[in-house]
Amino acid sequence: MITCYLGLGSNLDDPERQLQDALAALAKLPRSRLAAASPVYRSEPVGPDGQDDYLNAVVALITELQPLELLDALQAIENNQGRVRDERWGPRTIDLDILLFGEQRIDEPRLQVPHPAMAERNFVLVPLTDICDPRLVVPGGSDLATLADRCSGGRLERTRIRLKTH
Repeated sequence: MITCYLGLGSNLDDPERQLQDALAALAKLPRSRLAAASPVYRSEPVGPDGQDDYLNAVVALITELQPLELLDALQAIENNQGRVRDERWGPRTIDLDILLFGEQRIDEPRLQVPHPAMAERNFVLVPLTDICDPRLVVPGGSDLATLADRCSGGRLERTRIRLKTH
């Protein structure tokens, strides 16, 4: 069993519901169980202008799935929730990213772990430190607290939204 951390984000079609639906789908993954969910944050979008704010969270998933099996499962959840991939960093119903997969470094054409943009995204680092030891050293990098301190990111505010893990 490996603990991995997944980033969740949505800014279309009732983002709060999209996050909760994704969490429910993650809870049903085979050979896996949800261990924790961060608070939900509101962040300004990265990418094309004119998008609504995003809701973001991070979850801890304990799994026996291999990294590419997990990626396939996450993309199936995204597809089931109406994710359309026609514009890079465009608006989306749901975005599910593998941020960390145990202590592994993965460099495959379809998957890079740690997530390559993680260190520049406060909407990933802040919720990650909410559910993970901030002293955790990211494979090939610094500890989470240092990364979060160095990350300027954009506007980020904690919401009162709580994801239900049960």
